[in-house]
Amino acid sequence: MLELLKNLLSWLTSPAQWSGPEGIAARVLEHLEYSVLATLAAAVIALPIGLLIGHTGRGAFLAVNLSSFGRALPTVGLVTLVFLAGGLSVWPVYVSLVALAVPVIITNTYAGMAAVDPEVKDAAKGVGLRGRQVLWQVELPLALPLIMTGVRLATVQVVATATIAAYVSFGGLGRYVFDGLAQRDLVQVLGGAALVAVLAVAADLALGGLTRLLFRGRPAAAR
Repeated sequence: MLELLKNLLSWLTSPAQWSGPEGIAARVLEHLEYSVLATLAAAVIALPIGLLIGHTGRGAFLAVNLSSFGRALPTVGLVTLVFLAGGLSVWPVYVSLVALAVPVIITNTYAGMAAVDPEVKDAAKGVGLRGRQVLWQVELPLALPLIMTGVRLATVQVVATATIAAYVSFGGLGRYVFDGLAQRDLVQVLGGAALVAVLAVAADLALGGLTRLLFRGRPAAAR
């Protein structure tokens, strides 16, 4: 075990392992590209849906059950299906990652909107605010902490799952995992897995810090 850890540390700290088009630095950038683009696309799709459901109250059953759907989604199976339908391209990766992230963002956006006190919304209407004004000036600001939590959870899930890009012969940190399994190189497998874990934790900490910074002046109950 100690020998394995020693080899893993040597693999992670080797300068040669960090350089070149197949080095760790290049693979991290590829992994981040898949993750950031997929999360942004998921947010563009999911946020309007979650806001609409939360504001109107229609489709609440869908929003509540989407989180279960996201957990049950066979990501590798979806990659394979899209790959067979669309051919060799990076699109199966993005489709699968977006499909993974959308339910989380919709569910948390709806939860944030639903948590807004009805009396606050009634008071806003009482002072003359119309439906859209209530949404943008009252509901959304109050729901934003939970919405950010949804984006944060989705980002971490996407970062952890973006290894599937290597499943259809693309890059990212999953390349080390799949190549290591094929070559029976346990050090490379563990190295890839460790890098993915570190990247996921770093993304979580960064978004958590951003959330605390944005809502630093709010009382704890509002967060």
